[in-house]
Amino acid sequence: MAEPKIKYDRQLRIWGEEGQTALEKSSICLLNCGPTGSETLKNLVLAGVGTITVVDASIVQLGDLGNNFFVDEKSVGQSKAKCVCTFLQELNDAVKAKFVEEEPETLIASNPSFFKQCTLVIATQLREDSMIKLDRICREANVMLIFARSYGLTGLVRISVKEHAVIESKPDHFLDDLRLNNPWPDLKRYAETIDLNISDPVFHKHTPYVIILVKMAEEWTKSHDGSLPVTREEKKEFKDLLRAKMIGMDEENYKEAIDASFKVFASRGISSEIQHIMNDSNAEVNSNSSDFWVLVAALKEFIANEGGGEPPLEGSIPDMTSSTELYVNLQKIYQAKAEADFNVIEQRVKNILKKIGRDPNSISKSTIKTFCKNARKLRLCRYRPIEDEFNSPALPELQKYFTDEDCSVAVGFYVLMRAVDRFATNYNSFPGQFDGAMDDDISRLKITAVGLLGDLGCNGSILTEDLINEMCRFGAAELHAVAAYIGGIASQEVIKLITRQFVPMCGTFIFNGIDHKSQLLML
Repeated sequence: MAEPKIKYDRQLRIWGEEGQTALEKSSICLLNCGPTGSETLKNLVLAGVGTITVVDASIVQLGDLGNNFFVDEKSVGQSKAKCVCTFLQELNDAVKAKFVEEEPETLIASNPSFFKQCTLVIATQLREDSMIKLDRICREANVMLIFARSYGLTGLVRISVKEHAVIESKPDHFLDDLRLNNPWPDLKRYAETIDLNISDPVFHKHTPYVIILVKMAEEWTKSHDGSLPVTREEKKEFKDLLRAKMIGMDEENYKEAIDASFKVFASRGISSEIQHIMNDSNAEVNSNSSDFWVLVAALKEFIANEGGGEPPLEGSIPDMTSSTELYVNLQKIYQAKAEADFNVIEQRVKNILKKIGRDPNSISKSTIKTFCKNARKLRLCRYRPIEDEFNSPALPELQKYFTDEDCSVAVGFYVLMRAVDRFATNYNSFPGQFDGAMDDDISRLKITAVGLLGDLGCNGSILTEDLINEMCRFGAAELHAVAAYIGGIASQEVIKLITRQFVPMCGTFIFNGIDHKSQLLML
Protein backbone atom coordinates (compact mmCIF):
# COMPACT_ATOMS: atom_id res chain seq x y z
CA MET A 1 0.00 0.00 0.00
CA ALA A 2 3.02 2.31 0.41
CA GLU A 3 3.49 2.80 -3.35
CA PRO A 4 -0.12 3.89 -4.04
CA LYS A 5 0.07 6.28 -1.08
CA ILE A 6 3.03 7.98 -2.72
CA LYS A 7 1.43 7.90 -6.18
CA TYR A 8 -1.84 9.42 -4.99
CA ASP A 9 -0.41 11.58 -2.19
CA ARG A 10 -1.97 14.88 -3.28
CA GLN A 11 -5.46 13.57 -3.88
CA LEU A 12 -5.42 11.52 -0.67
CA ARG A 13 -5.18 14.85 1.13
CA ILE A 14 -8.44 15.90 -0.52
CA TRP A 15 -10.67 12.83 -0.33
CA GLY A 16 -8.70 10.56 2.00
CA GLU A 17 -8.16 6.81 1.91
CA GLU A 18 -11.88 6.02 1.95
CA GLY A 19 -12.43 8.15 -1.14
CA GLN A 20 -9.44 6.59 -2.89
CA THR A 21 -10.64 3.09 -2.04
CA ALA A 22 -14.04 3.92 -3.55
CA LEU A 23 -12.31 5.04 -6.75
CA GLU A 24 -10.14 1.93 -6.89
CA LYS A 25 -13.21 -0.31 -6.55
CA SER A 26 -15.17 1.54 -9.24
CA SER A 27 -15.93 0.32 -12.74
CA ILE A 28 -16.32 3.12 -15.29
CA CYS A 29 -17.87 2.67 -18.72
CA LEU A 30 -17.22 5.27 -21.43
CA LEU A 31 -19.45 5.52 -24.48
CA ASN A 32 -17.58 7.04 -27.46
CA CYS A 33 -13.88 7.72 -27.07
CA GLY A 34 -13.51 10.86 -29.14
CA PRO A 35 -11.67 13.80 -27.58
CA THR A 36 -14.44 14.54 -25.05
CA GLY A 37 -14.60 10.96 -23.80
CA SER A 38 -10.84 10.41 -23.88
CA GLU A 39 -10.12 13.58 -21.91
CA THR A 40 -12.72 12.66 -19.31
CA LEU A 41 -11.34 9.16 -18.89
CA LYS A 42 -7.73 10.40 -18.81
CA ASN A 43 -8.43 12.36 -15.63
CA LEU A 44 -10.06 9.35 -14.00
CA VAL A 45 -7.27 6.95 -14.97
CA LEU A 46 -4.76 9.34 -13.40
CA ALA A 47 -6.96 9.48 -10.29
CA GLY A 48 -6.79 5.69 -9.99
CA VAL A 49 -10.21 4.26 -10.83
CA GLY A 50 -10.35 0.45 -10.77
CA THR A 51 -11.60 -0.57 -14.21
CA ILE A 52 -12.44 1.28 -17.42
CA THR A 53 -14.46 -0.10 -20.32
CA VAL A 54 -14.43 1.86 -23.58
CA VAL A 55 -17.30 1.30 -26.00
CA ASP A 56 -16.76 2.59 -29.54
CA ALA A 57 -17.03 0.91 -32.94
CA SER A 58 -15.25 3.58 -34.98
CA ILE A 59 -11.89 3.32 -36.71
CA VAL A 60 -9.17 5.93 -36.22
CA GLN A 61 -9.19 8.43 -39.12
CA LEU A 62 -6.53 10.98 -40.07
CA GLY A 63 -8.80 13.74 -38.74
CA ASP A 64 -8.67 12.18 -35.26
CA LEU A 65 -4.96 13.00 -35.00
CA GLY A 66 -5.80 16.70 -34.82
CA ASN A 67 -8.06 16.58 -31.76
CA ASN A 68 -7.40 13.36 -29.83
CA PHE A 69 -4.10 12.95 -27.96
CA PHE A 70 -4.80 9.26 -27.36
CA VAL A 71 -4.28 8.13 -30.95
CA ASP A 72 -1.24 8.58 -33.21
CA GLU A 73 -0.27 8.01 -36.83
CA LYS A 74 0.22 4.28 -36.22
CA SER A 75 -3.36 4.11 -34.96
CA VAL A 76 -4.93 5.14 -38.29
CA GLY A 77 -7.16 2.36 -39.58
CA GLN A 78 -7.25 0.57 -36.24
CA SER A 79 -9.97 0.29 -33.60
CA LYS A 80 -10.28 3.62 -31.81
CA ALA A 81 -11.46 1.94 -28.59
CA LYS A 82 -8.42 -0.36 -28.56
CA CYS A 83 -5.93 2.44 -29.27
CA VAL A 84 -7.40 4.79 -26.65
CA CYS A 85 -7.38 2.00 -24.06
CA THR A 86 -3.73 1.25 -24.78
CA PHE A 87 -2.62 4.86 -24.43
CA LEU A 88 -4.72 5.45 -21.31
CA GLN A 89 -3.31 2.41 -19.56
CA GLU A 90 0.20 3.76 -20.09
CA LEU A 91 -0.76 6.62 -17.75
CA ASN A 92 -1.56 4.27 -14.87
CA ASP A 93 -0.85 0.55 -15.13
CA ALA A 94 -2.84 -0.11 -11.93
CA VAL A 95 -6.06 0.56 -13.87
CA LYS A 96 -7.62 -2.37 -15.72
CA ALA A 97 -8.69 -1.38 -19.22
CA LYS A 98 -11.16 -3.16 -21.51
CA PHE A 99 -12.76 -2.18 -24.79
CA VAL A 100 -15.86 -3.16 -26.72
CA GLU A 101 -15.93 -2.56 -30.47
CA GLU A 102 -19.62 -1.78 -30.81
CA GLU A 103 -21.70 1.29 -31.53
CA PRO A 104 -22.96 2.67 -28.19
CA GLU A 105 -26.42 3.21 -29.68
CA THR A 106 -26.55 -0.46 -30.70
CA LEU A 107 -25.41 -1.62 -27.26
CA ILE A 108 -28.04 0.55 -25.56
CA ALA A 109 -30.79 -0.87 -27.77
CA SER A 110 -29.74 -4.53 -27.87
CA ASN A 111 -27.99 -5.27 -24.56
CA PRO A 112 -29.21 -3.01 -21.73
CA SER A 113 -28.05 -5.51 -19.08
CA PHE A 114 -24.44 -4.71 -20.10
CA PHE A 115 -24.55 -1.56 -17.97
CA LYS A 116 -25.51 -3.35 -14.73
CA GLN A 117 -21.85 -4.24 -14.14
CA CYS A 118 -20.81 -0.57 -14.05
CA THR A 119 -20.47 1.78 -11.11
CA LEU A 120 -20.92 4.75 -13.40
CA VAL A 121 -21.45 5.36 -17.13
CA ILE A 122 -20.02 8.37 -18.97
CA ALA A 123 -22.02 8.90 -22.15
CA THR A 124 -20.37 11.31 -24.57
CA GLN A 125 -21.63 12.68 -27.88
CA LEU A 126 -24.94 10.79 -27.72
CA ARG A 127 -28.04 11.99 -29.51
CA GLU A 128 -31.22 12.78 -27.62
CA ASP A 129 -33.09 9.51 -28.26
CA SER A 130 -30.13 7.40 -27.07
CA MET A 131 -29.70 9.61 -24.01
CA ILE A 132 -33.31 8.96 -22.99
CA LYS A 133 -32.99 5.18 -23.46
CA LEU A 134 -29.71 4.99 -21.55
CA ASP A 135 -31.07 7.10 -18.70
CA ARG A 136 -33.98 4.70 -18.25
CA ILE A 137 -31.60 1.70 -18.22
CA CYS A 138 -29.21 3.23 -15.67
CA ARG A 139 -31.98 4.42 -13.36
CA GLU A 140 -33.57 0.98 -13.33
CA ALA A 141 -30.19 -0.62 -12.56
CA ASN A 142 -29.20 2.10 -10.01
CA VAL A 143 -26.11 2.92 -12.04
CA MET A 144 -24.84 6.52 -11.93
CA LEU A 145 -24.80 8.32 -15.28
CA ILE A 146 -23.13 11.43 -16.63
CA PHE A 147 -23.75 12.91 -20.07
CA ALA A 148 -20.99 15.01 -21.62
CA ARG A 149 -20.89 16.63 -25.02
CA SER A 150 -18.73 19.13 -26.84
CA TYR A 151 -19.95 20.77 -30.02
CA GLY A 152 -17.75 23.40 -31.58
CA LEU A 153 -17.32 26.17 -29.02
CA THR A 154 -20.02 24.92 -26.70
CA GLY A 155 -20.66 21.85 -24.59
CA LEU A 156 -22.70 20.40 -21.76
CA VAL A 157 -22.43 18.13 -18.74
CA ARG A 158 -25.51 16.63 -17.04
CA ILE A 159 -25.67 14.18 -14.13
CA SER A 160 -28.56 11.74 -13.97
CA VAL A 161 -28.99 9.80 -10.73
CA LYS A 162 -32.18 8.98 -8.84
CA GLU A 163 -30.75 10.06 -5.50
CA HIS A 164 -27.29 10.94 -4.29
CA ALA A 165 -26.65 11.46 -0.57
CA VAL A 166 -23.50 13.29 0.51
CA ILE A 167 -22.24 12.98 4.07
CA GLU A 168 -18.84 14.65 3.56
CA SER A 169 -20.01 17.70 1.61
CA LYS A 170 -16.91 19.71 2.64
CA PRO A 171 -18.29 23.24 2.14
CA ASP A 172 -15.74 26.01 1.61
CA HIS A 173 -17.12 28.08 4.47
CA PHE A 174 -19.00 26.70 7.45
CA LEU A 175 -19.48 27.91 11.00
CA ASP A 176 -17.37 26.07 13.59
CA ASP A 177 -19.51 23.81 15.78
CA LEU A 178 -18.65 25.47 19.11
CA ARG A 179 -22.18 25.82 20.59
CA LEU A 180 -21.35 29.24 22.01
CA ASN A 181 -25.05 30.11 21.76
CA ASN A 182 -26.12 26.86 23.44
CA PRO A 183 -23.32 25.45 25.64
CA TRP A 184 -23.84 22.05 27.25
CA PRO A 185 -23.44 21.56 31.05
CA ASP A 186 -19.80 20.41 31.02
CA LEU A 187 -18.69 23.40 28.96
CA LYS A 188 -20.64 25.74 31.23
CA ARG A 189 -19.11 24.20 34.35
CA TYR A 190 -15.61 24.53 32.93
CA ALA A 191 -16.22 28.17 31.99
CA GLU A 192 -17.40 28.87 35.53
CA THR A 193 -14.00 27.81 36.90
CA ILE A 194 -12.27 30.63 35.00
CA ASP A 195 -12.35 34.21 36.27
CA LEU A 196 -12.28 36.86 33.53
CA ASN A 197 -11.58 39.53 36.13
CA ILE A 198 -8.28 37.99 37.23
CA SER A 199 -5.53 40.54 37.70
CA ASP A 200 -2.76 38.32 36.29
CA PRO A 201 -2.12 39.88 32.85
CA VAL A 202 -0.51 36.70 31.44
CA PHE A 203 -3.50 34.51 32.39
CA HIS A 204 -5.93 37.23 31.23
CA LYS A 205 -4.47 37.43 27.73
CA HIS A 206 -4.30 33.61 27.35
CA THR A 207 -7.90 32.76 28.20
CA PRO A 208 -9.41 31.14 25.07
CA TYR A 209 -12.01 33.22 23.27
CA VAL A 210 -14.47 30.31 23.53
CA ILE A 211 -14.48 30.66 27.32
CA ILE A 212 -14.72 34.44 27.09
CA LEU A 213 -17.77 34.24 24.83
CA VAL A 214 -19.51 31.51 26.84
CA LYS A 215 -19.15 33.53 30.04
CA MET A 216 -20.11 36.85 28.46
CA ALA A 217 -23.13 35.30 26.74
CA GLU A 218 -24.22 33.83 30.07
CA GLU A 219 -23.80 37.23 31.71
CA TRP A 220 -25.82 38.87 28.92
CA THR A 221 -28.75 36.40 29.10
CA LYS A 222 -29.07 36.92 32.86
CA SER A 223 -29.79 40.60 32.31
CA HIS A 224 -31.88 40.15 29.14
CA ASP A 225 -34.56 37.61 30.15
CA GLY A 226 -32.55 34.67 28.83
CA SER A 227 -32.19 36.11 25.30
CA LEU A 228 -28.97 36.52 23.33
CA PRO A 229 -28.25 39.68 21.29
CA VAL A 230 -30.59 39.96 18.30
CA THR A 231 -30.74 43.53 17.01
CA ARG A 232 -27.82 45.44 15.55
CA GLU A 233 -27.74 47.68 18.61
CA GLU A 234 -27.65 44.70 20.97
CA LYS A 235 -24.84 43.05 19.01
CA LYS A 236 -22.85 46.29 19.11
CA GLU A 237 -23.46 46.54 22.85
CA PHE A 238 -22.26 42.97 23.34
CA LYS A 239 -19.04 43.72 21.48
CA ASP A 240 -18.55 46.84 23.57
CA LEU A 241 -18.82 44.68 26.72
CA LEU A 242 -16.05 42.47 25.35
CA ARG A 243 -13.85 45.49 24.66
CA ALA A 244 -14.48 46.73 28.19
CA LYS A 245 -13.03 43.51 29.58
CA MET A 246 -9.66 44.13 27.90
CA ILE A 247 -6.89 45.32 30.20
CA GLY A 248 -4.31 45.77 27.45
CA MET A 249 -4.22 46.63 23.75
CA ASP A 250 -2.19 43.52 22.94
CA GLU A 251 -4.81 41.00 24.09
CA GLU A 252 -5.30 38.94 20.92
CA ASN A 253 -7.70 36.58 22.67
CA TYR A 254 -10.21 39.39 23.25
CA LYS A 255 -9.81 40.60 19.67
CA GLU A 256 -10.57 37.03 18.57
CA ALA A 257 -13.62 37.03 20.85
CA ILE A 258 -14.91 40.24 19.27
CA ASP A 259 -14.32 38.89 15.75
CA ALA A 260 -16.03 35.58 16.64
CA SER A 261 -18.95 37.13 18.50
CA PHE A 262 -21.22 36.49 15.50
CA LYS A 263 -21.05 32.80 16.48
CA VAL A 264 -22.95 33.69 19.65
CA PHE A 265 -25.63 35.43 17.56
CA ALA A 266 -26.12 32.44 15.23
CA SER A 267 -29.40 30.53 15.27
CA ARG A 268 -29.59 27.45 17.44
CA GLY A 269 -30.55 24.03 16.19
CA ILE A 270 -30.40 22.66 12.65
CA SER A 271 -30.52 24.27 9.23
CA SER A 272 -33.55 24.15 6.93
CA GLU A 273 -31.62 21.78 4.62
CA ILE A 274 -31.11 19.22 7.39
CA GLN A 275 -34.74 19.62 8.49
CA HIS A 276 -35.83 18.99 4.91
CA ILE A 277 -33.78 15.77 4.78
CA MET A 278 -35.21 14.58 8.11
CA ASN A 279 -38.76 15.32 6.91
CA ASP A 280 -38.23 13.22 3.77
CA SER A 281 -40.46 10.17 3.51
CA ASN A 282 -37.35 7.98 3.19
CA ALA A 283 -36.47 8.81 6.80
CA GLU A 284 -39.23 6.35 7.72
CA VAL A 285 -36.94 3.38 7.21
CA ASN A 286 -37.57 -0.27 6.34
CA SER A 287 -35.45 -3.31 5.49
CA ASN A 288 -34.71 -1.89 2.01
CA SER A 289 -33.52 1.50 3.24
CA SER A 290 -29.96 2.58 2.46
CA ASP A 291 -27.42 3.09 5.25
CA PHE A 292 -27.76 6.85 4.76
CA TRP A 293 -31.47 6.84 5.59
CA VAL A 294 -30.91 4.60 8.63
CA LEU A 295 -28.38 7.14 9.88
CA VAL A 296 -30.81 10.00 9.19
CA ALA A 297 -33.50 8.17 11.17
CA ALA A 298 -31.08 7.86 14.10
CA LEU A 299 -30.16 11.54 13.78
CA LYS A 300 -33.82 12.51 13.83
CA GLU A 301 -34.37 10.55 17.06
CA PHE A 302 -31.22 12.04 18.63
CA ILE A 303 -32.19 15.64 17.85
CA ALA A 304 -35.68 15.09 19.27
CA ASN A 305 -34.32 13.52 22.46
CA GLU A 306 -30.72 13.63 23.75
CA GLY A 307 -29.66 16.43 21.41
CA GLY A 308 -32.29 18.85 22.65
CA GLY A 309 -32.78 20.22 19.15
CA GLU A 310 -29.08 20.07 18.24
CA PRO A 311 -27.20 17.53 16.08
CA PRO A 312 -24.23 15.58 17.49
CA LEU A 313 -21.22 17.78 18.25
CA GLU A 314 -18.34 17.64 15.77
CA GLY A 315 -15.76 17.68 18.55
CA SER A 316 -13.01 19.86 17.09
CA ILE A 317 -12.03 23.42 17.95
CA PRO A 318 -10.08 25.91 15.83
CA ASP A 319 -6.68 27.30 16.70
CA MET A 320 -6.87 30.28 19.05
CA THR A 321 -4.79 32.38 21.43
CA SER A 322 -4.59 30.36 24.64
CA SER A 323 -2.28 28.79 27.15
CA THR A 324 -1.52 25.17 26.33
CA GLU A 325 -3.24 23.92 29.48
CA LEU A 326 -6.50 25.78 28.87
CA TYR A 327 -6.59 24.84 25.18
CA VAL A 328 -6.00 21.13 25.87
CA ASN A 329 -8.65 21.13 28.61
CA LEU A 330 -11.11 22.79 26.28
CA GLN A 331 -10.25 20.34 23.51
CA LYS A 332 -10.91 17.39 25.83
CA ILE A 333 -14.33 18.78 26.79
CA TYR A 334 -15.36 19.08 23.13
CA GLN A 335 -13.98 15.63 22.29
CA ALA A 336 -15.76 14.05 25.27
CA LYS A 337 -19.09 15.58 24.23
CA ALA A 338 -18.60 14.43 20.63
CA GLU A 339 -17.77 10.89 21.80
CA ALA A 340 -20.83 10.81 24.07
CA ASP A 341 -23.07 11.97 21.21
CA PHE A 342 -21.52 9.35 18.90
CA ASN A 343 -22.22 6.59 21.42
CA VAL A 344 -25.88 7.61 21.61
CA ILE A 345 -26.23 7.76 17.82
CA GLU A 346 -24.45 4.40 17.45
CA GLN A 347 -26.88 2.74 19.85
CA ARG A 348 -29.83 4.28 18.07
CA VAL A 349 -28.50 3.04 14.71
CA LYS A 350 -28.18 -0.49 16.12
CA ASN A 351 -31.71 -0.35 17.54
CA ILE A 352 -33.13 0.83 14.21
CA LEU A 353 -31.25 -1.86 12.25
CA LYS A 354 -32.53 -4.54 14.61
CA LYS A 355 -36.08 -3.18 14.34
CA ILE A 356 -36.07 -3.39 10.51
CA GLY A 357 -34.61 -6.89 10.51
CA ARG A 358 -31.01 -6.13 9.62
CA ASP A 359 -27.71 -6.96 11.31
CA PRO A 360 -27.25 -4.34 14.09
CA ASN A 361 -23.53 -4.16 13.24
CA SER A 362 -23.97 -3.80 9.48
CA ILE A 363 -23.11 -0.09 9.59
CA SER A 364 -19.52 0.33 10.75
CA LYS A 365 -18.35 2.52 13.63
CA SER A 366 -16.21 4.58 11.24
CA THR A 367 -19.24 5.29 9.02
CA ILE A 368 -21.35 6.37 12.01
CA LYS A 369 -18.49 8.52 13.32
CA THR A 370 -18.06 10.24 9.95
CA PHE A 371 -21.82 10.82 9.80
CA CYS A 372 -21.85 12.37 13.31
CA LYS A 373 -18.94 14.65 12.46
CA ASN A 374 -20.73 15.88 9.33
CA ALA A 375 -24.34 15.79 10.53
CA ARG A 376 -24.76 19.56 10.04
CA LYS A 377 -23.46 19.39 6.47
CA LEU A 378 -25.50 16.58 4.92
CA ARG A 379 -26.69 17.15 1.38
CA LEU A 380 -29.22 15.28 -0.74
CA CYS A 381 -29.28 15.58 -4.54
CA ARG A 382 -32.06 14.26 -6.75
CA TYR A 383 -32.04 14.55 -10.53
CA ARG A 384 -34.98 14.57 -12.93
CA PRO A 385 -34.98 11.87 -15.61
CA ILE A 386 -33.48 13.35 -18.76
CA GLU A 387 -36.72 12.50 -20.59
CA ASP A 388 -38.68 14.72 -18.19
CA GLU A 389 -36.27 17.59 -18.76
CA PHE A 390 -36.48 17.19 -22.53
CA ASN A 391 -40.27 16.86 -22.69
CA SER A 392 -41.37 19.01 -19.75
CA PRO A 393 -38.64 21.46 -18.73
CA ALA A 394 -39.31 23.95 -15.95
CA LEU A 395 -41.00 26.48 -18.23
CA PRO A 396 -40.78 29.54 -15.93
CA GLU A 397 -37.05 28.93 -15.51
CA LEU A 398 -36.54 28.39 -19.24
CA GLN A 399 -38.36 31.62 -20.11
CA LYS A 400 -36.43 33.49 -17.41
CA TYR A 401 -33.12 32.32 -18.88
CA PHE A 402 -34.06 33.67 -22.31
CA THR A 403 -34.73 37.14 -20.87
CA ASP A 404 -31.66 37.16 -18.61
CA GLU A 405 -28.69 38.74 -20.36
CA ASP A 406 -26.23 36.55 -18.45
CA CYS A 407 -28.02 33.31 -19.39
CA SER A 408 -29.50 33.95 -22.83
CA VAL A 409 -26.50 32.62 -24.80
CA ALA A 410 -26.17 29.54 -22.58
CA VAL A 411 -29.85 28.62 -22.92
CA GLY A 412 -29.59 29.36 -26.64
CA PHE A 413 -26.78 26.83 -26.96
CA TYR A 414 -28.79 24.35 -24.88
CA VAL A 415 -31.75 24.59 -27.27
CA LEU A 416 -29.51 24.47 -30.33
CA MET A 417 -27.65 21.36 -29.11
CA ARG A 418 -31.04 19.68 -28.95
CA ALA A 419 -32.09 21.18 -32.29
CA VAL A 420 -29.04 19.80 -34.11
CA ASP A 421 -30.06 16.28 -33.02
CA ARG A 422 -33.48 16.80 -34.57
CA PHE A 423 -31.75 18.20 -37.63
CA ALA A 424 -29.53 15.11 -37.90
CA THR A 425 -32.55 12.80 -37.57
CA ASN A 426 -34.34 14.64 -40.38
CA TYR A 427 -31.42 15.23 -42.75
CA ASN A 428 -28.93 12.45 -41.85
CA SER A 429 -26.15 14.93 -41.09
CA PHE A 430 -25.43 17.74 -38.66
CA PRO A 431 -25.78 21.35 -39.84
CA GLY A 432 -22.63 22.64 -41.51
CA GLN A 433 -21.03 19.19 -41.55
CA PHE A 434 -20.55 19.22 -45.32
CA ASP A 435 -19.24 22.02 -47.53
CA GLY A 436 -21.56 23.80 -49.92
CA ALA A 437 -24.78 23.49 -47.94
CA MET A 438 -24.19 26.16 -45.28
CA ASP A 439 -26.98 28.55 -46.34
CA ASP A 440 -29.54 25.76 -46.60
CA ASP A 441 -28.42 24.31 -43.27
CA ILE A 442 -28.77 27.67 -41.51
CA SER A 443 -32.33 27.98 -42.77
CA ARG A 444 -33.18 24.39 -41.83
CA LEU A 445 -31.64 24.69 -38.37
CA LYS A 446 -33.59 27.88 -37.71
CA ILE A 447 -36.88 26.17 -38.64
CA THR A 448 -35.95 23.14 -36.50
CA ALA A 449 -35.03 25.31 -33.49
CA VAL A 450 -38.25 27.36 -33.75
CA GLY A 451 -40.24 24.10 -33.84
CA LEU A 452 -38.40 22.83 -30.75
CA LEU A 453 -39.08 26.08 -28.88
CA GLY A 454 -42.76 25.72 -29.74
CA ASP A 455 -42.78 22.17 -28.39
CA LEU A 456 -41.20 23.43 -25.16
CA GLY A 457 -43.82 26.17 -24.77
CA CYS A 458 -41.42 29.03 -25.52
CA ASN A 459 -43.07 30.38 -28.68
CA GLY A 460 -42.11 33.96 -27.92
CA SER A 461 -38.44 33.21 -27.22
CA ILE A 462 -35.88 34.18 -29.83
CA LEU A 463 -32.59 32.62 -30.85
CA THR A 464 -30.25 35.16 -32.44
CA GLU A 465 -29.18 34.75 -36.05
CA ASP A 466 -25.54 34.94 -34.94
CA LEU A 467 -25.97 31.98 -32.60
CA ILE A 468 -27.67 29.86 -35.27
CA ASN A 469 -24.95 30.78 -37.77
CA GLU A 470 -22.23 29.85 -35.25
CA MET A 471 -23.90 26.51 -34.57
CA CYS A 472 -23.82 25.72 -38.27
CA ARG A 473 -20.25 26.93 -38.57
CA PHE A 474 -19.23 24.46 -35.82
CA GLY A 475 -20.19 21.59 -38.14
CA ALA A 476 -20.46 19.19 -35.16
CA ALA A 477 -16.69 19.44 -34.65
CA GLU A 478 -15.10 18.36 -31.36
CA LEU A 479 -12.41 20.94 -30.69
CA HIS A 480 -9.73 19.61 -28.40
CA ALA A 481 -9.61 22.67 -26.15
CA VAL A 482 -13.37 22.55 -25.54
CA ALA A 483 -13.35 18.76 -25.19
CA ALA A 484 -10.58 18.98 -22.58
CA TYR A 485 -12.58 21.55 -20.61
CA ILE A 486 -15.82 19.56 -20.76
CA GLY A 487 -13.86 16.40 -19.91
CA GLY A 488 -12.38 18.14 -16.87
CA ILE A 489 -15.80 19.18 -15.60
CA ALA A 490 -17.29 15.73 -16.22
CA SER A 491 -14.43 13.86 -14.50
CA GLN A 492 -14.64 16.18 -11.50
CA GLU A 493 -18.32 15.29 -11.11
CA VAL A 494 -17.54 11.58 -11.52
CA ILE A 495 -15.11 11.76 -8.61
CA LYS A 496 -17.68 13.56 -6.44
CA LEU A 497 -20.26 10.87 -7.18
CA ILE A 498 -17.98 7.88 -6.60
CA THR A 499 -16.25 9.17 -3.46
CA ARG A 500 -19.52 10.64 -2.14
CA GLN A 501 -17.59 13.71 -1.12
CA PHE A 502 -18.30 17.31 -2.14
CA VAL A 503 -21.68 18.22 -3.66
CA PRO A 504 -22.15 17.35 -7.35
CA MET A 505 -23.76 20.02 -9.48
CA CYS A 506 -27.51 19.93 -9.94
CA GLY A 507 -28.77 21.05 -13.32
CA THR A 508 -27.40 21.12 -16.85
CA PHE A 509 -23.96 22.70 -17.16
CA ILE A 510 -23.49 24.69 -20.38
CA PHE A 511 -20.13 26.00 -21.57
CA ASN A 512 -20.12 29.07 -23.80
CA GLY A 513 -16.71 29.18 -25.45
CA ILE A 514 -17.53 32.31 -27.44
CA ASP A 515 -17.84 34.49 -24.34
CA HIS A 516 -15.70 32.24 -22.09
CA LYS A 517 -18.59 31.72 -19.67
CA SER A 518 -20.38 28.77 -18.14
CA GLN A 519 -23.88 28.47 -16.72
CA LEU A 520 -25.83 25.92 -14.70
CA LEU A 521 -29.41 25.70 -15.99
CA MET A 522 -32.04 24.33 -13.62
CA LEU A 523 -34.50 22.71 -15.98
